[in-house]
Amino acid sequence: MSTILEMRSIIKEFPGVKALDGVDLDVRRGEIHAICGENGAGKSTLMKVLSGVYPHGSYDGEIVYDGETATFSSINDSEKRGIVIIHQELALVPYLSAAENIFLGNEQRGRSGLIDWNKVNTEAAKLMARVGLDENPVTPVNQLGVGKQQLIEIAKALSKEVRLLILDEPTAALNDDDSEHLLDLLRHLKGQGITSIIISHKLNEIEEIADRTTIIRDGRTIETLDMSEAGSTQDRIIRGMVGRDLEHRFPERSTVVGDEVLRVEDWTVYHPTQIGRKIVDGASFNVRAGEVVGIAGLMGAGRTELAMSIFGRSYGRAISGRLFKDGKEIQARTVAEAIEHHIAYATEDRKVYGLNLIEDIRRNVSSAGLGKLAPRGWVNDNEEIRIAEEYRTNLNIKSPDVLSIVGQLSGGNQQKVVLSKWLYTDPDVLILDEPTRGIDVGAKYEIYTIINKMVAAGKAVVVISSELPELLGTCDRIYTLAFGRITGELPVADATQERLMELMTLERDQPLPTKENAS
Repeated sequence: MSTILEMRSIIKEFPGVKALDGVDLDVRRGEIHAICGENGAGKSTLMKVLSGVYPHGSYDGEIVYDGETATFSSINDSEKRGIVIIHQELALVPYLSAAENIFLGNEQRGRSGLIDWNKVNTEAAKLMARVGLDENPVTPVNQLGVGKQQLIEIAKALSKEVRLLILDEPTAALNDDDSEHLLDLLRHLKGQGITSIIISHKLNEIEEIADRTTIIRDGRTIETLDMSEAGSTQDRIIRGMVGRDLEHRFPERSTVVGDEVLRVEDWTVYHPTQIGRKIVDGASFNVRAGEVVGIAGLMGAGRTELAMSIFGRSYGRAISGRLFKDGKEIQARTVAEAIEHHIAYATEDRKVYGLNLIEDIRRNVSSAGLGKLAPRGWVNDNEEIRIAEEYRTNLNIKSPDVLSIVGQLSGGNQQKVVLSKWLYTDPDVLILDEPTRGIDVGAKYEIYTIINKMVAAGKAVVVISSELPELLGTCDRIYTLAFGRITGELPVADATQERLMELMTLERDQPLPTKENAS
């Protein structure tokens, strides 16, 4: 199999940081090539160099594409050669149709020079069929789920006659079914001769789909594994990524459970705009001091909606039910009231709801507990810096200082800033919604360690996660949620992925299992 791409001794520097330090990469024609590494290892930077986002002249080293030296000055240059990159943050215009997005910047014009809309919609329908979408091409993109939006991006790439497709964390926000569909599509494109480079933290998917995997650590190439060879396992990839063996994916802890801290009774939430639609239906659960409680459910089960409605009623309407803190009924009608009751919620979407990406670490850490720094109405800047520096050190946030802009940090470090923000409010209950989404195994281990320290200090933690192994590895008890209903409660000693999935897929009209036979 011939080589379609070589990147030789690529060096890319930013002020004070060497992001790439002599990276080498070779990709064979028609293969699916994975790139793995911790957050901040340089994976996305390398792909931005390749695609012209960082133009020729802004880096050192050589790119050889299809046998010729490539000097891309912009992303348009690389696309003309058939290299198309799909970033983790999808670049779609939500209010334009699927067809308009597919041909945006590549409009189909008639003889008059005007856009031929019949041709646009006809060609878009053909491209959508190639990626397995049967939606009407005039459907606005914001009416499609994330999985279908990802397929629209791939259809857009196909419209540019892609030869080398780069996907940065393509399944990070997808459920299992959508992820499997996307992986099947990559296999199908491989059969058509299209080469793919995939960046992913989901090592099980890498093991399943990749022909070869290149591991990058600290801006350097560590090794390239042939995934068909014995020994090319997830553990081998992890060892290359973090520079050491992770004997256990989840740090051990001894559980000492105390009194009940939070209890939710008969909690019901209606959709904010769709009148009469229940999103959460009579849910009840509790969590105790020193305990990690998991909530498992499929996409759309109501997990995030349950958490947000408890946390200051920041989601939904016509919310009913009772909330108890330390045995006493409380009202948490606003986020401020929830914080006053020492309840915190770390959102699943850290970039939209969790952080101010254009502000520094200092401002983000202090934002939810600002009153502690301003007893007389004026913020004590020196104390704000001291507190932020304390969290930066204790949570091992990798940055030069607390004045670093949060949007420039890696995903794992951004997540640590989110946790710092809420830990500074001194919560008794911390609800973590997808706390390790989009971060690497090393950063995940650090997040799990932080959770362990919290419960060791007597805090109560609720973890919502799409990854069942994560719940089984971190929790003491797990509740399952389906169609807004709590369908089961299992101690982790009795829980398996199969049993959890069985409870997570109960239909609306199926009777709930009794507590005696739930396990």
